[in-house]
Amino acid sequence: MEWLCDTEFGGPPRLWDHNITINTDNPDLTACFQKTILVWIPCVYLWVIFPLYFLYLRQSNRGYIRVTLLNRIKTGLGLLLWIVCWLDLFCSLAEVVNNQARAAAYFISPLLLGVTMLLATFLIQYERLRGIQSSGVLFFFWLITVVCAVIPFRSKILGTLNEGRVLDVFRFTTFYIYFALVLIQFLLCCFSEPPPYFSAASPDENPCPEGSAGFLSRLTFWWFTRMAIQGYKRPLEDKDLWSLNKEDRSDVIVPKLLHEWEKQKLKVKSKQEVFYTKCPTAYNITDEEPHEAEVLFPSKGDQKKPSFLIALCRTFGPYFLVGSALKLCQDLLSFVNPQLLNMLISFIKSQESRTWWGYSISFLMFFSAALQTLILHQHFQYCFVTGMRLRTAIIGAIYRKSLVITNSAKRSSTVGEIVNLMSVDAQRFMDLTGFLNMLWSAPLQICLALYFLWQYLGPSVLAGVAVMILLIPFNAVIAMKSRSFQVQQMQHKDSRIKLMNEILNGIKVLKLYAWEASFEQKVVGIRQKELNILKKAAYLNALSTFTWTTAPFIVALTTFAVYVTVDENNVLDAQKAFVSLSLFNILRFPLNMLPQVISGVVQATVSLKRLQNFLSHDELDPTSVERQKTATGHAITMLSGTFSWGKSDPVVLDGISLMVPQGSLVAVVGHVGCGKSSLISALLGEMEKLEGRVAIHGSVAYVPQQAWIRNASLKDNIIFGELLSEQKYQQVLEACALITDLNVLPGGDQTEIGEKGINLSGGQKQRVSLARAVYSDMDVYLLDDPLSAVDAHVAKHIFDKVIGPEGVLKGKTRVLVTHGISFLPQVDQIVVLVNGRVSEMGSYQELQEQNGAFAEFLRNYAQRDEIEEDEPTLFDEEEEFLGEDTLSNHIDLSDNEPSAAEARKQFMRQISVISSDGEASTWKSTRRRLTEKKKVVDTAPQPKNKSKDLIQAETTETGRVKLIVFWQYLKAVGPFISVVICILYCCQNAAAIGANFWLSDWTNDLALNRTQQQTYMRVGVYAALGFTQGLFTLTASSLSRAYCMLKASKLIHLHMLEHVLCCSLSFFESTPSGRILNRFGKDMDTIDVNIPENIDIWIRCFLYTLAVLFICCALSPAFLLVTVPLLLFYWLVQRFYVATSRQLKRLESVSRSPIYSHFSETITGSSVIRAYGRQNSFILMNDNKVDANQKSYYPGIVSNRWLGIRIEFIGNCIVLFAALFAVIGRAHLNPGIVGLSVSYALQVTMSLNWMVRMTSDLESNIVAVERVKEYSETETEAPWVIESNRPPESWPQAGNVEFKGYSVRYREGLDLVLKGLHLNVQGGEKVGIVGQTGAGKSSMTLCLFRIIEAAEGEIIIDGVKIADIGLHDLRSKLTIIPQDPVLFSGSLRMNLDPFNQYSEDEVWKAVELSHLKQFVNSLPAKLEHECSEGGENLSVGQRQLVCLARALLRKTRILILDEATAAVDLETDDLIQSTIRTQFENCTVLTIAHRLNTIMDYTRVLVLERGRIAEFDTPSNLIAQKGIFYSMAKDAGLV
Repeated sequence: MEWLCDTEFGGPPRLWDHNITINTDNPDLTACFQKTILVWIPCVYLWVIFPLYFLYLRQSNRGYIRVTLLNRIKTGLGLLLWIVCWLDLFCSLAEVVNNQARAAAYFISPLLLGVTMLLATFLIQYERLRGIQSSGVLFFFWLITVVCAVIPFRSKILGTLNEGRVLDVFRFTTFYIYFALVLIQFLLCCFSEPPPYFSAASPDENPCPEGSAGFLSRLTFWWFTRMAIQGYKRPLEDKDLWSLNKEDRSDVIVPKLLHEWEKQKLKVKSKQEVFYTKCPTAYNITDEEPHEAEVLFPSKGDQKKPSFLIALCRTFGPYFLVGSALKLCQDLLSFVNPQLLNMLISFIKSQESRTWWGYSISFLMFFSAALQTLILHQHFQYCFVTGMRLRTAIIGAIYRKSLVITNSAKRSSTVGEIVNLMSVDAQRFMDLTGFLNMLWSAPLQICLALYFLWQYLGPSVLAGVAVMILLIPFNAVIAMKSRSFQVQQMQHKDSRIKLMNEILNGIKVLKLYAWEASFEQKVVGIRQKELNILKKAAYLNALSTFTWTTAPFIVALTTFAVYVTVDENNVLDAQKAFVSLSLFNILRFPLNMLPQVISGVVQATVSLKRLQNFLSHDELDPTSVERQKTATGHAITMLSGTFSWGKSDPVVLDGISLMVPQGSLVAVVGHVGCGKSSLISALLGEMEKLEGRVAIHGSVAYVPQQAWIRNASLKDNIIFGELLSEQKYQQVLEACALITDLNVLPGGDQTEIGEKGINLSGGQKQRVSLARAVYSDMDVYLLDDPLSAVDAHVAKHIFDKVIGPEGVLKGKTRVLVTHGISFLPQVDQIVVLVNGRVSEMGSYQELQEQNGAFAEFLRNYAQRDEIEEDEPTLFDEEEEFLGEDTLSNHIDLSDNEPSAAEARKQFMRQISVISSDGEASTWKSTRRRLTEKKKVVDTAPQPKNKSKDLIQAETTETGRVKLIVFWQYLKAVGPFISVVICILYCCQNAAAIGANFWLSDWTNDLALNRTQQQTYMRVGVYAALGFTQGLFTLTASSLSRAYCMLKASKLIHLHMLEHVLCCSLSFFESTPSGRILNRFGKDMDTIDVNIPENIDIWIRCFLYTLAVLFICCALSPAFLLVTVPLLLFYWLVQRFYVATSRQLKRLESVSRSPIYSHFSETITGSSVIRAYGRQNSFILMNDNKVDANQKSYYPGIVSNRWLGIRIEFIGNCIVLFAALFAVIGRAHLNPGIVGLSVSYALQVTMSLNWMVRMTSDLESNIVAVERVKEYSETETEAPWVIESNRPPESWPQAGNVEFKGYSVRYREGLDLVLKGLHLNVQGGEKVGIVGQTGAGKSSMTLCLFRIIEAAEGEIIIDGVKIADIGLHDLRSKLTIIPQDPVLFSGSLRMNLDPFNQYSEDEVWKAVELSHLKQFVNSLPAKLEHECSEGGENLSVGQRQLVCLARALLRKTRILILDEATAAVDLETDDLIQSTIRTQFENCTVLTIAHRLNTIMDYTRVLVLERGRIAEFDTPSNLIAQKGIFYSMAKDAGLV
């Protein structure tokens, strides 16, 4: 050593000396150690890490950072440090020159240190050039350097004080200059540089400060503090949120996952191809012996599917593994403190131990715990960010998939199920990732704990291990049962949400028929099944909690009992007992978490399967329709095309060949279900092409039969993402007859259209849909019956101005599905479809000459038409052969002529009004809210720039959750039982403390001759106290979760359901169904599952923390002094956190609904989106909505980390002070109490942390109660039944309806829609109601049903004022056949008679009279035939007939027809009209008519204009008066 160091105090130089360092009251390190090892440690660190770090910097180039003042100072200080170090070196050289011998350390250390400082200075500059704003490598370097310099700092001062003078003034001075410079460097290193130049500049106005935060700030999450303070001062708003980091955004994450998923699909595909090519002979076998082939080749279902799990792992695995590495470090560190506790108890026992050693142990415990905290929260950050990215990626993948799945695949998953994949299943993955590492970490911790326990207690530990092994199968059973309950609950929840969705979609019909109660019972029935499952799960949960509360105790008990009874020389002293106990406490977390993580994994596997199935669905073949010319001059070519809706479905279109010349207009006609809409779908590539070839040349625009309207402004719906050209836009509005509508809409073209176009009438929706197509300016137009929903004169206008030979679209290729016979002479070609085949094709003249059914009908029709005409005005106009929609206008007259009627019937088998292909509808399994014939408010045109939002932004409550919300929840639980539960938890805690004090006393109870007295009594009491604690837990947990809290969630759900069903229709028009479903789905789930768990954990943590403080104060009353500031800090941190976190949760909650609303909207309109090629813009919209949601979720994760580090700091301080007070008072303390208090204090961190987390979670989750409560307090309609004022059972007998000075408006603040109506309709009268769009026709019917209430005046039916009786009493006595036939999923019988009021015979009679008997008899299940969602498996005509059957069953005195036949074919229309005439002969009938011919034989006709009665008389009188009705009849070709 002499060559390395100088001699010390006359003796030889030593690197280590026990007498100087340990066996002394004033420890120090040798001078040699200080000059060498302490100097070399930081140097070695930097040189070892430099090569790797340099390579990393070479790879990452974020642009360079300009030279800032901070950078200059750091560089200057680095150079100064190099100079100071080498001054020492030069001093040593000078001494050698002056013949003063110096040891090697005087040259090596300053030389090495100086070069290292140069390296550090180089790194400072190189980092700047590579755009590194804050360096972790240099942070640790300066930290290590400072720590290594602190010891010489102290030693030199002590040496000087001992000597009374400074021995080496020069080195003394340079060292303190060096120390000051290093300290400043360390402090400067905590600050970060500004962002680099030339980096991808963030376009965000509010970028996340994480990117520019310093290393220390990132380590402690200090960069979040600003938001925490802001959130505390005032509730956070959307604008306060930071933008997402680039690597967390959808546009970065989703493509990565999809790329990996495609790889998986290709891998499986190539494997299958290899498998099938291995044995080609098998194909020959299959013809003769199919069963053998089946053995050789597994069926399709057995084939391997691509693994979504592997795709997820490959996408997110590497990032997640960084978190796993950190978890490993934290696990190893967690075993340091029990060892230190062992040392501390030894120190207390041994009176010879030196005091500094006790203090060192205390501070080591503190530093070990602090390091653990930092590492643990970094690990969590990595895991939770992975979870967040997982959710983003899964939602993105599902959304993209939903745009390309085939119709048959779409049928297998309802919208509700797909939305569940997005909400529930993606959420499960996100929740699991936070704790996924426990799968390997828990076993590792258990093994390490057992290893250390063996050191203390020897083989007795095996008894504890045996108990743990026995508990594993027990918990496995619990986990398996939980899984099956989980699956069952999901199924019930799915069906409940599906039913709720149907109720919301058909709410208008439910209200008109007064059917709410029946559907409420159905929902309550499903909910009860769900609650039964939840109750079983809660008992299971309580059992699980009991097991895991008592498990560590039972393990400790058996171990201690075996240890003391197996050999009487085994003494349970404080060291063994409390170190073991702290190890058992470490065991508690993995033992608690493992079953939860396993059940989480189990749930995630269920979700994984669901996701994998959905993502593996068949996709539409983009090549099924070729996009180039196939025949010269033809825009559309179809050669022997055979199509079905799915590979296994029956053929819908068979061998269709069709050539459409460019620029021609082709009409497609045929009867209901003959395949007209299917033909359009086939041209769009929406169907499964079995054989043949389809080609379309040019771009395509598509107008679907059921208009698809987005929840956006009217203008946005028309422009649909195209560039705005004002001139073209105005032309389109004019051509599509939308100008008058804009004048009456409250915000003009900026009016927000509700979900599914709910605030537009059917005709307006159809015209907007058509306007979208016209504006898009495509080459080929596929128009699926766009004229069916509009009035005859509007249809003529649209045909002339848009579709016809002189319309805006002339020169474009147009395929028009239609039933308007009058338009057929003007088309270039007519295609007649019969049962999926082309029966005739040609021009109008050609088809007449062919003398088919088509021509025969037209001849008869034209003759009769001429006889009926009074004035041949039609032939003057544009020399048309048939002018207006004459066929539909004369139906009722055709009954008089048998020959015409016969011809008509024959033709009717081929031609229909609406081509709803029933089972083959393009809109399979999509949910549609009934097209609401919405009253248009008659207001003067307003300035159009002011948008009127129908749907209000979802409100978020701000500030602290009001105590009333907690009180309401408590009331639902039951206040008395709540107190009982709290007392039970207190007893459990008292038993736990008692058991530990007993153990502490036991360890001090050392007998003479080293054996222990009363061993059995000690063990017995300890066991009794422990099991008592378990029993209290079991009772409290099962009572709270299985009984009280489920009772509460049952009441809360019922209350909301009843309330929502009682809401007025305007509530449903202005509230998106996604928002209501969110309350019934996610929020109820929170109330069912999360809140009970939060409360349970919160109470346990709170009581545990109290116990710790109680025990620590028992150790030393002085501990109270420390407790006060710590609790104050705790309270501050908690308030900052809870205020911020709660508001972030609320923002996250609100930004979640639009994702689902937009998603269900997309699924419904997927065919339109595809036809216009708008997939990318919709994907972008979805990505933006998901990112907006994650924008509020990410700060939520960070807030938990921020909180965790600060709260655990408090916990670590409690440990520090508990240990320090033990050291200070060791003279009068026994080891037992020290062991007890410190082992308890080591646990407090966890409970403090969980307590704040649960406080916040509870405040955040109780928001669900708040949100549900909000919907339980909305304004409702009048009561359903007023017991004191019920009309007689037989009311109304005559059916007289009287309006007295009746006025009405839709909502407060809007103008009147009906103004001062006075009219009297006698019983049995048939009254037709006509008028322009927005005249108030539908409003009249809504008033009769009190869907909207009177502003003034009254309606009297048979002497009873309808405003005085209950709504159900009123509505059940009126019958309506609504404009849109709405059916619900369930049996056909349920759809006719949901209350089971009528006998089987009555139902069959109604079915027969509504001309459905033949159809129902053809069904295998007859009346029990299951209708699909929205009645999709019946054609529109059949659905309308079901509505007629409903009316026939009710057979009330007053019947209202709301344009009931506007959307059915002429044959069905005729059936309905004749049935109404015969069956409702004595009833009062009010009909809103589109087709005037249907009301020409009515008693009277009421003409409305702008909400007032313009004319009211018999049809013949009105025509004679030549007023408004006359002009309408003339337009319709009736006069």
